[in-house]
Amino acid sequence: MLRLETHYLFLNLLPREVGNDMILEKILGVFVQPCRERRLFGAAYLRSIVPLLIILAECNVAQPQSPSRQEQASGVAIWSDLAPGETTRNVGDILPSRDSEQPPITRVQNITSPTMDFFPAKHPSGVAVLILPGGGFRYVVPDLEGSEAATWLNELGITVFVLRYRTSEASDQPWKRPLQDSQRAIRWIRSRAEKFGVDPERVGLFGFSAGGQVASIHLTASEASYESQDEIDVQSFRPNFGLLIYPWRIYNEQTQSLIEPIRIDKETPSTFLVHTHDDASTSLGAVFFYAQLKQQGVPAELHVYQNGGHGYGTRSRPGSMIGSWKDRASEWLRINELTGN
Repeated sequence: MLRLETHYLFLNLLPREVGNDMILEKILGVFVQPCRERRLFGAAYLRSIVPLLIILAECNVAQPQSPSRQEQASGVAIWSDLAPGETTRNVGDILPSRDSEQPPITRVQNITSPTMDFFPAKHPSGVAVLILPGGGFRYVVPDLEGSEAATWLNELGITVFVLRYRTSEASDQPWKRPLQDSQRAIRWIRSRAEKFGVDPERVGLFGFSAGGQVASIHLTASEASYESQDEIDVQSFRPNFGLLIYPWRIYNEQTQSLIEPIRIDKETPSTFLVHTHDDASTSLGAVFFYAQLKQQGVPAELHVYQNGGHGYGTRSRPGSMIGSWKDRASEWLRINELTGN
């Protein structure tokens, strides 16, 4: 005999987006409680919950079929197997938050299996951006230099992917594996462009701090930094535009030029750059990057603020106008027809 307690199984029929279990229980209670009071079982019970089953079916049918729920969730893997050179699949360990930081800032270390967080625009323009957060290569900061920027970009109609690239304590070429992850992520986005409503010819790269160093190298790379793994790698890894926000140490003080992996030419995409005069990682990197873009005839825009330091993300700093850089970036994106408004 079908017992009343089986109504709990119907919770699994509802999509996660409908609400939490407490709300679902209240919805079910509208149908279930009268059955309990009248002690209905079997066929009588089934007849009494037919309206509920119809609602459940309609909820599931109404859900979009693509992209998949896995792809809409946080933590989508970009490599089909182990990332190049890795022997483990660790998505990272979150470090304890610092009491002095409000709002809190998340730091994730020990990443060997890179993942992406997806932030869809409510009114998508077809433009997508891959964000590479900072963290000095030892960890990744997915909120201050990731999801917080995604909120702003979404308002402009831009679909955002935040990459939690591989971290390392290595001092020699710490950008190498994050570069592989960045190139793979651009290819991954293009391979699923139709699912995400993205124009594959309007995919940009956005880097903060250490992520800005990686993005600087990626924007100027002419060759892939890893061997092709699967059909995703037939896609181009080259971004269509770039934003570099306080790129970290891309200037070599000994040679008084950009670091060696950065090689700007006429194929380098249009780029927007922001730095501060008082940043210890030196604004000269942004200045030299802009100057070489100018020399190559590549459209670009550079803003160097007097103060603001480093690591501000999209937030304001007391006594500085650095918080206005988003407004300048929004204008640049609109001028280049990279927004939905």
